[in-house]
Amino acid sequence: SIWVGLQFLAYHIRTDVCRKKETMQILTPVSHTLIVSPHGPKEGRWYNQSAAPRGSQEGNMDKRTGWMTAGIVLLFRAATPAASTAQTFTALVRFTPAEGIFPGYVELSQGTDGNLYGTTSENGPKRYGSFFGVTPGGALTVRYGFDGSHGRAPFAGVILARDGNFYGTTEEGGANNGAPHRGTIFKITPGGALTILHTFDTTDGTIPYAPLVQAMDGELYGTTAYGGPPNNGCFRGSCGTIFKITPGGNFTMLHAFGGGDGANPYTGLIQAADGEFYGTTYGGGANACAQINGGGCGTVFKIPSGGAFTVLHNFDGTDGSGSFAGLVQGTDGNFYGTTAFGGAYGYGTVFKITPERSFTTLYSFPSNGGPMGTLIQATDGNFYGTTAYGGTIFSITPDGALTTLYTLGYYDGASPYGLVQATDGNFYGITDEGYGTVFKLSTGLGPFVKTVSTSGKVGDAIIILGTSLTSATGVTFNGIAADFTVGSASEISTTVPAGATTGKVQVTTPGGTLLSNVAFHVRQ
Repeated sequence: SIWVGLQFLAYHIRTDVCRKKETMQILTPVSHTLIVSPHGPKEGRWYNQSAAPRGSQEGNMDKRTGWMTAGIVLLFRAATPAASTAQTFTALVRFTPAEGIFPGYVELSQGTDGNLYGTTSENGPKRYGSFFGVTPGGALTVRYGFDGSHGRAPFAGVILARDGNFYGTTEEGGANNGAPHRGTIFKITPGGALTILHTFDTTDGTIPYAPLVQAMDGELYGTTAYGGPPNNGCFRGSCGTIFKITPGGNFTMLHAFGGGDGANPYTGLIQAADGEFYGTTYGGGANACAQINGGGCGTVFKIPSGGAFTVLHNFDGTDGSGSFAGLVQGTDGNFYGTTAFGGAYGYGTVFKITPERSFTTLYSFPSNGGPMGTLIQATDGNFYGTTAYGGTIFSITPDGALTTLYTLGYYDGASPYGLVQATDGNFYGITDEGYGTVFKLSTGLGPFVKTVSTSGKVGDAIIILGTSLTSATGVTFNGIAADFTVGSASEISTTVPAGATTGKVQVTTPGGTLLSNVAFHVRQ
């Protein structure tokens, strides 16, 4: 059987009033009534009419650039999931309004208790979204409900910092209780005690869609999609910003985009092994595309914590356009990412760029693409990601050989976003269809350990996450033994030992030896 997947990407028609309460005309394809809703400049959702009556609008898309004259893409795909017998897909959670709905662009974060944490952007205990934890088995607990005055619509999820707390952003809200297009930065404990660290005022940024990253210096770095100095060449009259903030709330704006250097970063930063920050923008740059976000196809950039901003690559449509995804630095030192549009067929790309700026398109999606989540490099050395249009989970080698691992069916959820590989070896992610889901994909990869911080100096305190760590008998940093304390089955506390060098962290348990997923960089 064939069903119609309606992916609505209202990038350029986002209303300024009471987001998600606007209605549009209903579209009824085939035997399913699917509806769409304006959810923001990078969002697209379709879902059952009985769940939330909304409407639709017709339009056309330029395949090279992804610009849609009215915002509709019609996609057809078979209903039978394409998965091999070696893989197991499990829908763990189907959100309800009481718990919170529409997890948006969340990449789940593993906590010290072994659970996965994230956010929903609407509803929940206090109407404006929620902060939740979910066990690997699917038991969901809502830890906090956003009330507007403490932020609303937390789209980007949370990150676990070195102090054991989570940090994140909200798209709107703050001290002014939800005046549109402001937003906040917050800290929240695993138990749900929230502290607002900063409320944006548009001059320093507004509408942060992206997750934060904790840098080597302990500070938190991020982006806002809009705000900064007025610029009529960018969507909504501003191009976005890059900022840093201390865990105590001392805020500094580092860069304001101007269109020519990129515009509207919908994703966050990574700190590479060289200590500099790298990212992408959706629009702007030197090459024109049929988009109004800075008038360009987007850029790849880098910026040091206190130095000059540099554009590394300007997309031109043929090599991709409209990146919603951040970068990941592979074990080979190169950076990998995706674009939602452009490429050889117009459905997005996977690309590689070296630190020396050599750019390669590894893969162009021939249909049903639209990758929007940031890639991850798993313990097998391959990269993993999702497509929003096709509803697929895929793996791709560093050389560009792509394999579709699973195609989500109607009841699995749709519009999957980013993945995370938890220390049990499985992949976890969210979908934004209907009210949203949390899912698990098992591919046979084994358990490992990961450090909350991937770099440190001798004597620095380090948290190690894992599974079945209770009876651990040894911890080493690239072969150098370290003192450690087992906090629980999922957490070890240790310090970087004297004599340690850059390399894998190893934990010895009665069940075997567990290696870290990436090398730990020992700084001088």
